[in-house]
Amino acid sequence: MILVTGATGQFGSKAIDHLLKRGIASSEIIALVRDTAKSEALREKGIETRVGDYANYDLLVQAFSGVDKLLLVSSNDRQAIENRTAHHINVIKAAKEANVKHIVYTSFVRKPDFENSAISVFQNSHVESEAFLMDSGIDYTILQNGIYLEMLPVFLGEKVVEKGTILFPARNGKASYVLREELAEAAAHILATDGHQNKLYQLTNTASVSFYDIATEITNVTGKEISYQSPPVEEFESMLKSFGVPDQYIGMFSMWAVALSQNTMDADDSTLERFLGRKPTTMKQFIDQVYGKAGFETAP
Repeated sequence: MILVTGATGQFGSKAIDHLLKRGIASSEIIALVRDTAKSEALREKGIETRVGDYANYDLLVQAFSGVDKLLLVSSNDRQAIENRTAHHINVIKAAKEANVKHIVYTSFVRKPDFENSAISVFQNSHVESEAFLMDSGIDYTILQNGIYLEMLPVFLGEKVVEKGTILFPARNGKASYVLREELAEAAAHILATDGHQNKLYQLTNTASVSFYDIATEITNVTGKEISYQSPPVEEFESMLKSFGVPDQYIGMFSMWAVALSQNTMDADDSTLERFLGRKPTTMKQFIDQVYGKAGFETAP
């Protein structure tokens, strides 16, 4: 029996879809949800739903009863970083008590010098979670997922084509962006096949790109010249503040921009390609889908 956490979220729901596509019977899949009102689509597919919350240990133990493999989709808790780590540890402890045999954990890509990056606190939450899982005695598979391609429109901002300019303080930093759905597909592959116990996989694209590359590609698909400018962080933050962006989001944008400028997520790997059995979606393909003729009308 396979249980997927965060089953109504964008990663968990896609992982379930790919399990079904791989021929795993719906009767062999359990979806962990926090709100049953949002799980009607899962039940229509014949999937059992169980209620659970990463912060409620007793409820998790009940939900994990009879489960062999568990996909632990990392917490998106937005409070203090310790809460995210505590959530993961809570799940792992509950899984051990419920005799879960194998946990697949969605971590995040990192490089050896991650302690010096702008996202070191975020990274460390995954380091601590990974360490606890590896020491738990449960078979594990750790997926160090790359940064999502879907983050690019968020970083680029609204009406980037109309404005003709990308303003983001990532300098010439590169990252290996990857489609979230393809990461979920890889997770489903691991859940549905054998030989992944006690393995750590880095799941990124096979090439890294900068915002100069991204600006060039938007230019190519739209026919309009798009320039990229990397202002000083302080100037960028002042600009966002003048637009009325809340401080919380200003801090988030700056943190990720600086991390990108440090090449923190510049880590190419072919493992995802091997699991998918094809080349992962590239930045160019994604940009064409979002900003090309087919996607321009609905582009951010």
